[in-house]
Amino acid sequence: MNEVVVRVRFFAGAAAAAGREEEQLPVPAGTTLDALVERLAGRGPDLAKVLAASSFLLDAVAARPGDELTPGVTLDVLPPFAGG
Repeated sequence: MNEVVVRVRFFAGAAAAAGREEEQLPVPAGTTLDALVERLAGRGPDLAKVLAASSFLLDAVAARPGDELTPGVTLDVLPPFAGG
């Protein structure tokens, strides 16, 4: 089975929950955004909670759950931001 590598960037609370700001993840070709998010959520309850409330960008474009991940794509995980 072919794999694609996805660059995942975690911001703010997502980075804290993931324990990193960025990683490269190999996934099977044809993997969708929702499948990758489910895989990431399996790493622990803190990350799962943040992911459930996050928005996602694929190469700087708003992503939908069924979007297929393509080779070299960058996934940005954007948790809700608080500001003042």
